[in-house]
Amino acid sequence: MASFRPVTTLVKKARDAHSRHRDRHRPTGFGFALADRVDYLDGLAWDSLTAQDSVFLSRRYLRVLEDCGPRNVRQRYALVFRGRDAVAAVAAQAVSASAARLPKEAPSQVVSSALKHVDQQILVCGNLLSWGFHGVAFAPGVDRREIWAAVADALYRIRRADRLFGDTDLVLVKDVTDPHAADAEELQRYSYRPLETEPNMVLDIRPSWRGYDDYLAGLTANYRKAARNIARDTAAAGYVVERLSNVEGHAKVLHDLYLQVHERQKFRVVTLAPEFVPALADAFPADFRVTVARRDSEIAGFVTTLRDGDTAVGYYIGFDSAANAGTPLYLRLLHAVVQDGIEMGCRRVSLGRTALEPKARLGARPAPMRVWVRHRVPALNVVVRGLLRTISHEDAPDRNPFK
Repeated sequence: MASFRPVTTLVKKARDAHSRHRDRHRPTGFGFALADRVDYLDGLAWDSLTAQDSVFLSRRYLRVLEDCGPRNVRQRYALVFRGRDAVAAVAAQAVSASAARLPKEAPSQVVSSALKHVDQQILVCGNLLSWGFHGVAFAPGVDRREIWAAVADALYRIRRADRLFGDTDLVLVKDVTDPHAADAEELQRYSYRPLETEPNMVLDIRPSWRGYDDYLAGLTANYRKAARNIARDTAAAGYVVERLSNVEGHAKVLHDLYLQVHERQKFRVVTLAPEFVPALADAFPADFRVTVARRDSEIAGFVTTLRDGDTAVGYYIGFDSAANAGTPLYLRLLHAVVQDGIEMGCRRVSLGRTALEPKARLGARPAPMRVWVRHRVPALNVVVRGLLRTISHEDAPDRNPFK
């Protein structure tokens, strides 16, 4: 007897495709307020939604992005309403990305061919200057899966409102973390496709660590010796590691050191402006630190730490490449971030998604993140899915440096 299972499967797929098409082409029933600056929106509504979320969604931080962010980024915002009640806040970035800012060497002929035509407008739900879930804040008690449909609707409306700047080619929902992963699956109904990226490396701070020496004492003998050798070698080269008080007065040298690191990166969609770090120092006087490695009057490296609730974020870093080749400046600055996190009374240190091996040796563990991608032309989503399969990411090494 003939099996009808293949036919049944095809019929189901066709119905699902029709249902997704219908969902994408009808309003979700939510209300929206869109704005180009966060202060154009109801401040009380924004603050009530984001108060328990990341500092990267705070108006204080977003104002810094608006005034001192990368030149090719425009901030975009939405408040989502059910009736009169605000149920979600959306922070997005409209980015002009040229081929010159993207990888000069692609991992495959398919990607290389695609990059030749890259000169596009990209809408990012989240923040290209940070890592983590910094694009959406939800009201307490809402059905988040339902609200994700409203987020997709908000991004569509932002994209349509930005037509004067050109057609938006790609929409990204950036850095969806595990606590939000299941609900974000709703984005598939709107032709978004997931891509897992490098993880964020996170070091959990033990309650018993009252200072950096307690952290060192918690390491096994080999790792503790390696950490002390890093500090010893840096000091032997004549470098003093210390807090920088006059950040604005050293803006140019900090930016030049940042560029030495930034220009070696494969992906350079956005570049910090020289005034960004000083603006953060002004906006967060109690929660932002700049630590430098100085020899005499010359600064050869720096790292910044921003408090995000009970997390210390090892934010931007820069160092002289030649100096780092002979002295472990980069590793010494990573240890400075660990010290900052302990001194700030945080529960964890977020170290980002690059240089996974040295961060694992500090005791950091990977926290998975993924990006959801959609092309504005539905037919090209097939191409996007193909491109995503060509992109690999580094797996975090498994290290346990603690006793």
